[in-house]
Amino acid sequence: MYLTFIISEFKKWLREPLTRIIIFYPLLFGAIGRYLLPYVEENTAFMIAPYADIITASLVLMMPMIFGALIAFSILDDRDDDVLDAVAVTPLGLTKFFSFRLIMIYLCSFLACLFVILFADIVQLKLTAIVHLSALASLSAPMTGLFINAFAKNKIEGFAVMKGFGALIFFPIIALFFTDFKELFFALAPGFFPAKMLSTLIRSEKTMFLSYSTYVLAGWSYGFILNILSYKIFQKRK
Repeated sequence: MYLTFIISEFKKWLREPLTRIIIFYPLLFGAIGRYLLPYVEENTAFMIAPYADIITASLVLMMPMIFGALIAFSILDDRDDDVLDAVAVTPLGLTKFFSFRLIMIYLCSFLACLFVILFADIVQLKLTAIVHLSALASLSAPMTGLFINAFAKNKIEGFAVMKGFGALIFFPIIALFFTDFKELFFALAPGFFPAKMLSTLIRSEKTMFLSYSTYVLAGWSYGFILNILSYKIFQKRK
């Protein structure tokens, strides 16, 4: 049953022009890091190394946002087609229906983050660190999908909410320019802790305001809280 559901979901993504484009974004962002930025470095005075954490964080944090939007539009389609009403009266139920799809989009985002980091090859990190970073960053994917659906009733509204929500990605990037208490002003943004975790790996823990383990533990805790909160808001407004 689950395999059939996965195949059906992918087919639905490929049918829609917008979601079809979104699926190929990891390749685009990976190519930017692997080919475009080195080309710019070779032909200008720009240097990648001093901004490696900022560049990598920018590319990686886009993946949960993109896949969160993907599942958001998929759910909005189901709402327009009254699919949710049909699922509600089946043995599967809406809770299992949403849980499976959110887990699925989390895994897609996780794989996309892995691909972008490895393919872009901007920084050399241990595989375990890349896996951990991708897992932490991808917590934003299901949350993004739920928040968009909580405040949008159709695709047009969903696109507007997505643009507004997407602006939050700038806060973790701005936070990377600070290594003192001022970085905490940006800590409410979903990508703050993954970005700081990455920066700690690249710049050394000694230069950061908090330790690597603190960023990791706080990131997982905050990520789970945001996902639970977003699901509760979605349930009330759907």
